[in-house]
Amino acid sequence: MAGQTTLAAEPDERSPLLVNQQAQPGSSATSTTSISKNSDTVVHVRESSSGDSNAPSYTDSVSTDTSLLRDIESEAATGQPSKDHASFGTLARVVLVLMIGVFVSNADGSLMLATHPVIASEFNDLESSSWLFAGFVLASAATQTMYGKLSDIYGRKNLILVSYIIFALGCALVGVGQSMFQVILGRVISGAGGSGMTALVSILISDLLPIRDVASWRAYINIAATTGRSLGGPAGGWLADVIGWRWSFIGQVPLMLIAVALCQIYLPSNAEQFKGGKRVEPDHSVSSWERLKSVDFLGSLLLALTLLTLLMPMEIGGSKVPWSSPIIPALFGVGVILFFFFLRTERRAIEPVVPLEIFSIRDANLSIFVQMTQLAAQLGLMFSVPLYFKASASVSNTEAGAHLFPAVAGNAIGGIIAGIYIKRTGRYRNLIILAAFSASLSYFSLLVSWHGHTNWFQSLYIAPGGFGSGLIQSAVFVSLQVVVKPHHMAPAISLLYLSGTCAMILGLACVSTVMHEFLKSGLESNLAALALDPADRAEIFQNALSNIEYISTLAGDVKTAVVRAYVDSLWWSHTVSLAFSSVALFASFFIGEKPLGKSEPLPQAEQLSEEES
Repeated sequence: MAGQTTLAAEPDERSPLLVNQQAQPGSSATSTTSISKNSDTVVHVRESSSGDSNAPSYTDSVSTDTSLLRDIESEAATGQPSKDHASFGTLARVVLVLMIGVFVSNADGSLMLATHPVIASEFNDLESSSWLFAGFVLASAATQTMYGKLSDIYGRKNLILVSYIIFALGCALVGVGQSMFQVILGRVISGAGGSGMTALVSILISDLLPIRDVASWRAYINIAATTGRSLGGPAGGWLADVIGWRWSFIGQVPLMLIAVALCQIYLPSNAEQFKGGKRVEPDHSVSSWERLKSVDFLGSLLLALTLLTLLMPMEIGGSKVPWSSPIIPALFGVGVILFFFFLRTERRAIEPVVPLEIFSIRDANLSIFVQMTQLAAQLGLMFSVPLYFKASASVSNTEAGAHLFPAVAGNAIGGIIAGIYIKRTGRYRNLIILAAFSASLSYFSLLVSWHGHTNWFQSLYIAPGGFGSGLIQSAVFVSLQVVVKPHHMAPAISLLYLSGTCAMILGLACVSTVMHEFLKSGLESNLAALALDPADRAEIFQNALSNIEYISTLAGDVKTAVVRAYVDSLWWSHTVSLAFSSVALFASFFIGEKPLGKSEPLPQAEQLSEEES
């Protein structure tokens, strides 16, 4: 290219695809960035230096003439979209269509939170109710990182369609399952699809928007998510009361089929050709087959097996097998060995599924850690709320699910406020601190006031917890994007969602284990104090432990003893949420901040070329 000049500019929020041109220590690739004097185009070439002469190189051509916001203004004035940017109409269509899948997936999560006691009780297996969540999130963790890589090859649209179909198949199996195993298997399949539904939405938005605008557009997605969570709980509880819980899941299938049809019609087929709101010319010199061969399938498999073996003990310990069983340390040991092999594989991979250099960035690690601890705290709370009100107030499934509304409403408000604040100020660190503080205050309030006789005002104490989660998810997403290099953005986003999935497993396992252990000891001591016949006491103990609906059949001192055991055990579960949130608050003070500048054009290529000359 005539008149080329090599630049050594660090990326910032205004230049989403300009990467560091110097090879980093330990890096396996070198990069050069050239600017044409005769056109407003940056050409980024990345070549492998791993010693493999056959390793593919990638060339990206990126327009640098204006920001996406200026392009939207131009489109509004002329009625013609720019050739170099995603148009406003494209963005609006993408967001509206994706809202359907986001709505359904979040409704699915909240209706499961509302109905899991009913589902497990139908099979007389309340102790396994946590597997209705754990199966979903374990499958999500195993498949999360692959969606970003495969969507780079086969397109965001195609992978979104695949994830929707897999999710629908899982919902259908849950609805027709005739055993607890079949229902959990359906949740596993749904989780494999649900991981793509969440991660790919965020990747798409990051492709089509400059970083400062991401939070505000994600606020609209958050509204759909919150609406789904708000309606899912009460709707699932109402369906369980009226026609049975199965229709909560069967009813999702036609909605997902509608979403598939609309995505096929309206989603752009070339969304992956935008990076940070700029159009990227695709590299046709490397075939899809060659790119597929470079995908780190071995790393993905090792990562999935590592997560399964490390997280499995937290699910089976204390319920399926005792904590003293040799199976528990054996699984942890195998997990550590698999993790070692995973690290070796990633260091040698041409296109690692998890670029290890992300973990060398302090703020990236802190951002991921803060979201993990916050989500672990929040899911633990959401798991315990329906159980608390069914046990303490003998409410219907509908009302138990409705008690989740303050948290999901707070989540929506938090997401919207975060989007507006980041858009106007370009700052995010204070939001992360505020989020962790708000959540910690919420869980502390539950410890003080939720003792079995909770009035309507006290039931709102879960709202600040949801508010904190809404703030932190938007703010951490931007915090990660600021510090991660553009060509690592898709795996970084997948990693963020993967960490959230692992946090859900961790939070759920901790809360469920603590709750059931204290429930067992509470039932034993409370029933022993009533001087019941040993046979009757054993029957009450077993029924109360396996089926929460059994409480409504009790009366007098026996019912009081069982309710007190449930309330006390759930009090201890709130201490787990408070511990996680307090750790998040402490860590949030160490996150740095890179204020985001106004969306504005980069200096003209011709001026830069002349200065270098």
